[in-house]
Amino acid sequence: MNEDWEDRVTAAWATFDDYPEEEAADFRAVIDALVAELPEGSPLGPFEQACAWDSTGHSDRAAPLYREALARGLGEVSGYKGRRAKIQLSSSLRNIGRAEEGVNLLTPELDGPSDELDDAVRACLALCLSSLGRDREGLSLVLGALAPHLPRYQRSMANYARALVTDGPKG
Repeated sequence: MNEDWEDRVTAAWATFDDYPEEEAADFRAVIDALVAELPEGSPLGPFEQACAWDSTGHSDRAAPLYREALARGLGEVSGYKGRRAKIQLSSSLRNIGRAEEGVNLLTPELDGPSDELDDAVRACLALCLSSLGRDREGLSLVLGALAPHLPRYQRSMANYARALVTDGPKG
């Protein structure tokens, strides 16, 4: 769309916490009104609607909208929003009992171009893995993501993270 529309979407999301849970539909209506301004077939519409459903506790309603946004080419319109959609879809899938699909969606992102969402990819993937009983793999991802942010022990934590998946369970 254009910068004015993006600014208004950002402004709408800045008010999200002003809506108590019982007024979630009112917030979604604000997003729907902005989406109505988009050209037919824009991937931004289902993405923003998915975010609104997801943020108001409806992962089941959000998941198909994230898929629609991605299918319409959200990643080509905005690589950043495309990656966000994959992260958020994976989280929604985990929430509705389909964590394996979340793992399959996010795993390729580990080898994709790096950006500020790298840690979010790892955190969400770790949650999906944990939901599947693969806690060591999940913990490895989280420690690996955390290590560079520590004021000390970066090398040790990175080594421990790798050891969690290469050394197998310790008894």
